[in-house]
Amino acid sequence: MSQTVASAVNLPLRGMTCAACATTIEKVLNRLPGVDAQVNFASERAHVKYDAGQVQPEQLVDAITKAGFEVPPETAVFDITGMSCAACAVGIEGVLSRTEGVVNGGVNFASAKARVEYIPGVIDVAGITQKIAKAGFGATEARDLSADEVAAREKRDQDKWRKELMMFLASLLLTLPLFAQMFVMFDFSQIDHMVQGHHVELIPRWIQFALATPVQFWIGARFYKAAFKSLRSGTANMDVLVVLGTSMAYLYSAVVTIFDMIELHVYFEASASIITLILLGRLLEANAKRKTSSAIRSLLKLKPKTAKIERDGEIVEVDAGTLLVGDIFIVAAGESIPVDGEVISGRSSVDEAMLSGESLPVSKEAGAKVFAATVNQNGMLRVKATGVGADTMLAQIIRMVDEAQGSKPPIQQFVDKIAGIFVPVVVGIAVVTLIGTWLVTSDFQTALVNAVAVLVIACPCSLGLATPTAIMVGTGLGAKHGVLIRNAEVLERARALSTLVVDKTGTLTQGKPEVTDILTADGCSEAELLGMAAALERGSEHPLARAILKKASEGSVTIEDIEDFDTVPGKGVQGVLLGKKLSLGSPSWFREMGVAVSDELSARVEAVQAEGKTVVGLSVEGKVPGFIAIADQLRDTSLEAVNRLRKSGVDVVMLTGDNKHTAAAIARQAGIEHYAAEVLPQNKAEEVKSLQGEGNVVGMAGDGINDAPALAQADVSFAIGAGSDVAIDVADVVLVKNDLRGVPTAVDLSRATLSKIRQNLFFAFIYNVLGIPLAAFGLLNPVIAGAAMAMSSISVVSNSLLLNRWKPR
Repeated sequence: MSQTVASAVNLPLRGMTCAACATTIEKVLNRLPGVDAQVNFASERAHVKYDAGQVQPEQLVDAITKAGFEVPPETAVFDITGMSCAACAVGIEGVLSRTEGVVNGGVNFASAKARVEYIPGVIDVAGITQKIAKAGFGATEARDLSADEVAAREKRDQDKWRKELMMFLASLLLTLPLFAQMFVMFDFSQIDHMVQGHHVELIPRWIQFALATPVQFWIGARFYKAAFKSLRSGTANMDVLVVLGTSMAYLYSAVVTIFDMIELHVYFEASASIITLILLGRLLEANAKRKTSSAIRSLLKLKPKTAKIERDGEIVEVDAGTLLVGDIFIVAAGESIPVDGEVISGRSSVDEAMLSGESLPVSKEAGAKVFAATVNQNGMLRVKATGVGADTMLAQIIRMVDEAQGSKPPIQQFVDKIAGIFVPVVVGIAVVTLIGTWLVTSDFQTALVNAVAVLVIACPCSLGLATPTAIMVGTGLGAKHGVLIRNAEVLERARALSTLVVDKTGTLTQGKPEVTDILTADGCSEAELLGMAAALERGSEHPLARAILKKASEGSVTIEDIEDFDTVPGKGVQGVLLGKKLSLGSPSWFREMGVAVSDELSARVEAVQAEGKTVVGLSVEGKVPGFIAIADQLRDTSLEAVNRLRKSGVDVVMLTGDNKHTAAAIARQAGIEHYAAEVLPQNKAEEVKSLQGEGNVVGMAGDGINDAPALAQADVSFAIGAGSDVAIDVADVVLVKNDLRGVPTAVDLSRATLSKIRQNLFFAFIYNVLGIPLAAFGLLNPVIAGAAMAMSSISVVSNSLLLNRWKPR
């Protein structure tokens, strides 16, 4: 009889619609042997006690899935230590892919981070950490850091870099005499043939042996440790190549020296020089890689440490991290705003360059939104906190930039496959070189030198750094200019963008419509028409409704209560006022309902529509007392944005629910040739799909909830930053500033970033494709090969850093 092993797990659930669903899951789980399950419908979790001797967590998950429900995966981000090249990242990914409960695991060598999706209950963060540790690498769960923690981490990194620098200098000190020896041997090469087979050597071999040994086994110990860990985990990385190459040169030379074989060469200078040059390369590479991630570090440093809040009638300075939603805080001139909030009183201008990239300050007064880490320039502001901690705009930007920098574009998948087999292939080429050269030349020394050159010239690092370093610089640049890119895949799609679909209201226009004309029929006053329209629009958050209510409040119009209120999506609203049925909506809806409009009133309506104004009409018991014209001004920047897109080869199509007259007027003002009017919200996604069916790569830019389906359908979606949370959640690119110029900026940036990636991959591939054959045929000295290998990674990272010169047109 098996021993009972009592265990418990809390599983999150998705897909339940009622309490009966919870009961179903309970029944399904409780049928398994040794399981006692309780499902909470409200919290959407299953608390399961089970006998681990009879059932495993993955069987619980499988049973829930078969019942038609889902255990949603959770995501954890880990800081990884101990990676030395791209093959290490591929090795960790291999370990994660074989781990039970891990849905997906991606490792970014450049940022030294792993993003892991896992099934909670089957495995947890501690379990994932252990799996990575067994593969020979360090892993700690990443989390949001305070400014002090960022500073402390930077100090640790600097201390580590200084320690590495001291090791390099020690290696250089020991290697320089050997390096000089190599050039002396070269200078006296002609004499060498004249001294009866003996070799002219500046430094006695025993001293060479004494200098090379600490370089090989003390300073180079890191390579042996990393190579051992790599092989133990079933992978092979760059350290394996370095250890094989330098050990072959060193051990051969040691044997020649110990047994006093004076007729044979020694290669202590090769083994020591290779290690020294690789250490130099890694120092320079680490410094360059730090610069690629400078964008996110600079954002983290913007977080203010303290805030001045009102407490019991006094102003008290507190830690900014202790602020809660609803707290009232004061921001004096020159101070940074601690959290997101809404201005209660005061007037000032705020520098929001860190959010939008816009250098001009933004005016703020009562009712205006302010954001954490922006700088109040002159007046004093009294603000109510609306977003704190992880809910501030700054925190969201940092999160999005971090996620984008840790993601991989499709092109990286191909590179990862090559990196995964790179080292074994190179070792195979080195073995063939050793044996083939020995057989052909009958000279083991030449064969050994050529094999060592093959091992040390090959570099998977440059391949692994080519894509992520460019992505890190590109996404960081985007954040500086108010363009937040959700992931690296978006960059590839945005580069190929051929058509952009734009919503009119709030995207091309300012999204702040105002009543401009009140067109009344005989027998109805403007106040009466406005009062009935305002009664129907009371409580609505639609921009047109707000415009009507604002106009009514300005005119002190009495607003009565409506009964039997109803919304007709995409058309208008209805209700009963003082026993009369009222309808408020578009003229086209009135035509559908058969509501008659006089010719004189129709002519006036068409006249204001021709000016680009939106018109809504009021029907009372089937008769029309008048229409209200509302204008939403075109943004000053929309025409420039459209022109930039057209110059970039992107066709712009406007979709709007407005009538054809208004649509034509706005399209004309914005320089847009193609547009569709009277498009219902639910049909916008169909319009996008239709354009995709014509072979276009379609982008969608919008700001409202009704844009969300179209944003989801588009190949690349852009959300205007001040729009709805739903639109921002769905979008691939968030434009922090309310400015359509962010779209051509994002397209230009994606093209510049992809261009850098292609350049980097070309350098990395051509370097290995040319370097390995040259080394195999004896055309590269191992020391030169080692130097070239170190420089290949530096050149790739440096090329990515050149992307920082990019500026929006």
